Amino acid sequence: MKIITLHNRVKIDELLHHLQMQLNTLFKEQRQADIDFKIEKVGDTIEISQPEIYPEDVLYKIAVKGSELHITRCEHYVDDVNSLTVESILNDLFKHVAGKSGTDLIQEG
Repeated sequence: MKIITLHNRVKIDELLHHLQMQLNTLFKEQRQADIDFKIEKVGDTIEISQPEIYPEDVLYKIAVKGSELHITRCEHYVDDVNSLTVESILNDLFKHVAGKSGTDLIQEG
């Protein structure tokens, strides 16, 4: 799990909307691949998946805990180029959501 601190508090619904508006467009620009990821709120987490390509599990689960994001990535796809591209885009989008001061990585493992 990776824990990122945002310097601004964010609500899960705002983060969900931001990811839904940006992730697929940025992914298509960066990878030049026509793949759409499913980005949805399930309970108190945001899940990012692509069941046609990755049927075993969701790629990412993101939980908002105050000013922290708890991000779990599917262990089956840690070295997959699409998953790595999504992670890179997520990191940039999290910086944008965090505001001017950015983010801090608290824990990764």
